[in-house]
Amino acid sequence: QVQLVESGGGLVQAGDSLRLSCAASGVAFSYTHMAWFRQAPGKEREFVAAINWRGGRAPYADSVKGRFTISRDNAKKMVYLEMNNLKPEDTAVYYCAAGSTSISPQNYGTWGQGTQVTVSS
Repeated sequence: QVQLVESGGGLVQAGDSLRLSCAASGVAFSYTHMAWFRQAPGKEREFVAAINWRGGRAPYADSVKGRFTISRDNAKKMVYLEMNNLKPEDTAVYYCAAGSTSISPQNYGTWGQGTQVTVSS
């Protein structure tokens, strides 16, 4: 059974940084594309970043470009999202997803439980 577990969320101030982590198990992680999405209250789940199994990055969402960086460690079965210069509009539940580099959440079959990121102004 494939499992994804996110961690690293929290309450920060605008301009701060956070690093989210996603631990994968039960999957051939080294050959699995991975992505991060987020969902704010009352809004649809939106694509943030994706990385293919070789470490190549898909284009970031415009809203996070230049501030967020996705990376992975295949040996540890981990994917990360480094978030810098956080803004209040980054407040959301952040989800790790496996299986694609698509911007559409419908193309992903496995999701983590999410980790809350709250950015105060």
